[in-house]
Amino acid sequence: MKLSELMKDFKPNPDYEGFVTNDDYVLAINTGDAASEKDYHVVEMGVEGLDSNLNPITVDKTYIRAGTSTMRTGTQRSFKVSGDRYIGDPAQDFCLSHAMKYGTGNAVITDYVYFNVLNGKGEKGRVSIIVNSDGSGNAGESSSIDLEFKKSGNTPSEFTWVTEPVEQV
Repeated sequence: MKLSELMKDFKPNPDYEGFVTNDDYVLAINTGDAASEKDYHVVEMGVEGLDSNLNPITVDKTYIRAGTSTMRTGTQRSFKVSGDRYIGDPAQDFCLSHAMKYGTGNAVITDYVYFNVLNGKGEKGRVSIIVNSDGSGNAGESSSIDLEFKKSGNTPSEFTWVTEPVEQV
């Protein structure tokens, strides 16, 4: 499903206040030559788990009379996707293509947006696609997938979906 198709059912309110569920977040990726974010494909079909992680990178140093001090030097954004294989879903078919499973370097990097559908706020960046499992399980069970998307390049920028996506600087 394209992001524009998903978002036709949502009217984000930038002033939204309240609890949020994991279903209120959307991850969408560029599966080719999308003209804009609205043409990105949503990572959702067959997805049971979407874990978004911010992994801090730190350096610990010990100073005379001050003791140990920790400095954060960066953050590694990653998304872990687990679920069932669904052939015909553009996002899964792209991520599990031969080119992605065995590709390296820039060949496995794509653009993404990740935001909350309640307020439209989130981020936009680039990720490396890492396929850990393209189908596993026991006889008679659904075929399981395990994917990771890890930040590549610059720090993601702020992103807001209104009716059409608007990138903030």
